Amino acid sequence: MVIIAGAVVRMTGSGMGCPDWPKCFGYIIPPTSASELEWTPEKTYEKGQVIIVDETLRVAKTDFTTTEAFNPQNWNGYDKHDYAIFNPWHTWIEYVNRLFGALAGLAFLVMLGAAIFKERKRKRILLSILAVFLIGFQGWIGATVVYSVLSPVRITIHMVIALLIVALLIYMLYEASVTTNKFKFDKAFKTGMLIAIVLTMLQIVLGTQVRQHIDEQVDLVGYAAKNLWLNNPEITFYIHRSFSIVVFLLNAWLFMRNRKLNLGHRSFNWVVLLILIEIATGVLMNYFEFPFLTQPIHLVVASLLFGIQFYILLTANKKENLKKAV
Repeated sequence: MVIIAGAVVRMTGSGMGCPDWPKCFGYIIPPTSASELEWTPEKTYEKGQVIIVDETLRVAKTDFTTTEAFNPQNWNGYDKHDYAIFNPWHTWIEYVNRLFGALAGLAFLVMLGAAIFKERKRKRILLSILAVFLIGFQGWIGATVVYSVLSPVRITIHMVIALLIVALLIYMLYEASVTTNKFKFDKAFKTGMLIAIVLTMLQIVLGTQVRQHIDEQVDLVGYAAKNLWLNNPEITFYIHRSFSIVVFLLNAWLFMRNRKLNLGHRSFNWVVLLILIEIATGVLMNYFEFPFLTQPIHLVVASLLFGIQFYILLTANKKENLKKAV
């Protein structure tokens, strides 16, 4: 759900909907209209609340009540960046994204508690601690993304960490599930799966860079001119587009090998379907001017693809395969 919410944030350009962190314009529940961010006489402000004055953010130094005249001594300038635009639609999309992140964080803490007080197994406790650390680190990276006004490098790091968290959770679920072995081992298949996962990760990173180029074009030409978003794209776009052929061919070979040798990886049917959806949404965005929902679907499907491939790699591992399978 966090990845889906993040994809919607990217699709709608809502990344700066909340220009501060962890609150939103200094509020636990963000404003719904621009008037709430205007300086108002005879109004009580709490420390940390934000207003917009002369297209800049001002942060209340302490709790106080305004008089009839604006007093700049009561306010600090915002020192993280100079972005000061309020769009209620963008604000609430970003806010919902943060709520899902907070909900995920609570789930991670519950998991850690279960590992410590119920499972009491060292490996699961250490993995749960690592998971909690990663989700906390991911939140901090999300804050730096806002502070940097959506730096492309930090957005890419943000996405990569999300995939690492997905992989860790899948591994932990795999470790906690012990059933009868039903997979055959094949070294070539295992090696091919490892390469396939690396290629998927690379494609996601390249796709993030392509998305950054689109964001820059949107800033230049606006949301209405979708036909111009991919004008004169950078080299990463062509690599990303052409690499999809390599990804498809490798996974098609793995699919056929799995069936030919009867390795038992039924989940690979999903891999093929997801890759076809990825290609289809990519074609739609490129040639049909970004139809509605194609962007978030493209990103979410890529994350699902990575997760399923990682699970298949776990079940294709000989040592683990002898004792575990989901």
